[in-house]
Amino acid sequence: MRDIAFNLFEVLGTDSLTERELFAEHDHDVFAAVLDTAQAIAADKFHNHYTLADRSEPRFEDGAVITLPETKEAIEAFVAAGFLRANAPTEEGGLQLPFSVVQACFACFQAANVATTSYCFLTAAAANVIRKFGSEEQKHIFMEPMLNGRYLGTMCLSESQAGSSLSDIRTTARMLGDGTFAVRGTKMWISGGDHEMSDNIVHLVLARIGGAPAGVRGISMFIVPKRRLDADGEPAEHNGVRLIGLNHKMGWRGITNTVLSFGEEDDCVGYLVGEANRGLEYMFVMMNEARISVGLGATMSGYAGYLYSLDYARSRPQGRLPDAKDPLSKPVMIIEHADVKRMLLAQKASVEGALSLCLYAARLVDDLATHAEKAAREDTELLLELLTPIVKAWPSEFCLEANKLAMQVLGGYGYTRDYPVEQFYRDNRLNAIHEGTNGIQAIDLLWRKVRLRDGSALSVFEKVVLSDIAKARRHAAVTAHADELEGYLRAVIKATCAARRHADTDIVGYLANASVYCDLFGHLVIGWMWLRQAAAAYGRLASVGLSDDDANFYRGKIAACRYFYAFEMGRIDNWLAIFSRMERSALETDQAWF
Repeated sequence: MRDIAFNLFEVLGTDSLTERELFAEHDHDVFAAVLDTAQAIAADKFHNHYTLADRSEPRFEDGAVITLPETKEAIEAFVAAGFLRANAPTEEGGLQLPFSVVQACFACFQAANVATTSYCFLTAAAANVIRKFGSEEQKHIFMEPMLNGRYLGTMCLSESQAGSSLSDIRTTARMLGDGTFAVRGTKMWISGGDHEMSDNIVHLVLARIGGAPAGVRGISMFIVPKRRLDADGEPAEHNGVRLIGLNHKMGWRGITNTVLSFGEEDDCVGYLVGEANRGLEYMFVMMNEARISVGLGATMSGYAGYLYSLDYARSRPQGRLPDAKDPLSKPVMIIEHADVKRMLLAQKASVEGALSLCLYAARLVDDLATHAEKAAREDTELLLELLTPIVKAWPSEFCLEANKLAMQVLGGYGYTRDYPVEQFYRDNRLNAIHEGTNGIQAIDLLWRKVRLRDGSALSVFEKVVLSDIAKARRHAAVTAHADELEGYLRAVIKATCAARRHADTDIVGYLANASVYCDLFGHLVIGWMWLRQAAAAYGRLASVGLSDDDANFYRGKIAACRYFYAFEMGRIDNWLAIFSRMERSALETDQAWF
């Protein structure tokens, strides 16, 4: 919570948002109170069944999916506190909070129990899509009950034969005489796809209307409720949505993950959202914010492991320091061992760097919505587009590494179910896969985002980072880091511009090392986040009357920044060399050679 407050108020200056009309009813005390409420509910209602839900997966019995009662209680507490409406407009009964504050609150729930939290997040995201693109009637009969917690929501994209290739989906929609559609097909990997915890489940389903263009341009979005509504608008008979089976996953075991059929046995009625053939465009409104949420979830699983292993290292006596000559001397706490400190610093550098990035991206969402200047909003949009693949991919890759190190700190105990760090690892492993795999994020970054508007997004990024470098140089202690970051920034921009010349003539070669590029760009971005944090920490250390706890907090920030620049930034050199020479070893390896 101290780190969240540091990033929100000391690095991002979130209080300044209250000067904007949309958030003028709020102040610092409101933001702090909401964060405290989130932390309390997360600890009391979500964390209490984190391990239990992992060991008691949802099961299908007598025609119904059975979940833990604690899961429903947590969702109800989340709804009662207003978090499903946290950034909804006040005229809808929402709290109209900044997205950055909402994401900071959600980080508490993700750290406590990522599986149960996902029921809430999916519902909020689906309701947001209906708010933006649905009709007034759809908002009334579907969105409102979702925001009240009566209905829960999902998004149904993937199919078993198509995977991440949405252009190959086969689910169809046939227009009926009353303006509704008959939806038919099968969807795979649907989180929250079936349960008995709400009066209805609202599925947002991607499907093709007959005669639609091939590929992603022919995809439409439909609201498909689990139960049809009667004349009074209440859930009634089943709507032809059938559970084929439950998927059993390595992690996230507390949320149902389903295979669903639509209209295979009974008629399944769907309601077109917005215009035909624009479904993927609408879904990506949900997906882009979801990718910030995925990155934050990965961060918080890594953060939970870090904090647990830190506590363990402070309380576990074992061994003696190398210069201790007396074998009868008392063992030291393992945090005194240099290699344990290294592993803890590595975790701290990853998770605190990633948290800073996720909250920075959330602040960009606020600026995009509320900044008074059009030019600033346009730059913000470009920067957010560029950073979103990194926000999703970097934490899900490198905060997973933090989870691995947390297990290592505990040694053999870390590999057992007696301690939660192995579950943190298993839960976090999913984040590199869902909402677009890290490989897809890498291709999106290199093919679309760095080329966006002929490189304008990259130019905005360069301008913003250079501005922060100039500000950081006011603190002599971080000048060396500022110089190093500027050097890498210029090298990455130069290599990217050189590679872009091959994008149209050798697209396969250009994208062959997209994942390498995503890693190097991600490390550059996290180095930027650490420079921002270190500069803020040095500024605060100059204050008079700091408590010992605050002083140690800021020194910890500086130490983690030092670690990241000493141990991690140098990896950019190797990745940059591979990318710049357009290394073709993977391309030129015949499949028969494996």
